[in-house]
Amino acid sequence: MPTGSSPDRTGSANNPPKPRAWQRMLSGRRLDLLDPNPNDIEIEDIAHGLARVARWNGQTIGPHAFSVAQHSIIVERIGVALNPAWEPRDRLAALLHDAAEYVVGDLISPFKAALGFDYKAFELRLMEAVHLRFGLPREPSTQLTAEIKYADQIAAHYEATRLAGFALKEAEQFFGRPPRLASPLAEELDHLTPLPTNDAQKLFLTRFADLDRVV
Repeated sequence: MPTGSSPDRTGSANNPPKPRAWQRMLSGRRLDLLDPNPNDIEIEDIAHGLARVARWNGQTIGPHAFSVAQHSIIVERIGVALNPAWEPRDRLAALLHDAAEYVVGDLISPFKAALGFDYKAFELRLMEAVHLRFGLPREPSTQLTAEIKYADQIAAHYEATRLAGFALKEAEQFFGRPPRLASPLAEELDHLTPLPTNDAQKLFLTRFADLDRVV
């Protein structure tokens, strides 16, 4: 190769090129997807991504997709309603419970099951990096994980029946029967409305800032 020319990125049979394993974010960060560094994770990138990832593969009513950012806010609110003793760090963990989806997207549950453990391990590595970046334990406690999961299932039930066309019995089969929740949260869940992308992004960032300030 002549001096000063660009390196050969095509590789060869004996020296194949390594596949690109990083994603460039709008913040300018390059996040290594296989070995994520917490220092390469920014909340603005997470909020931007989650506000543009559609729940239910976009199969919801209304002129806007129901975003993972909006879902995350709702899960945190349900979690707090059911667990008033949660500390700010628990609430932040709930808000960030789907943060990895700003990179991997929101795969529907049947597809995740088909992909198997390797996908889950990949997602868990991203979540560990997210938690470390924002001062949370690498892994939530078993109890907190269960509490967030329950709030997530309640949110999914309301989303399924109010937005995604599920019958009540069908939703209960997959997500269980939700408990009674006090107003105004119950009223809000009964009338879920997908927000425009920018609104969901701003709300997510605002809620994060409120929690991060006291964690």
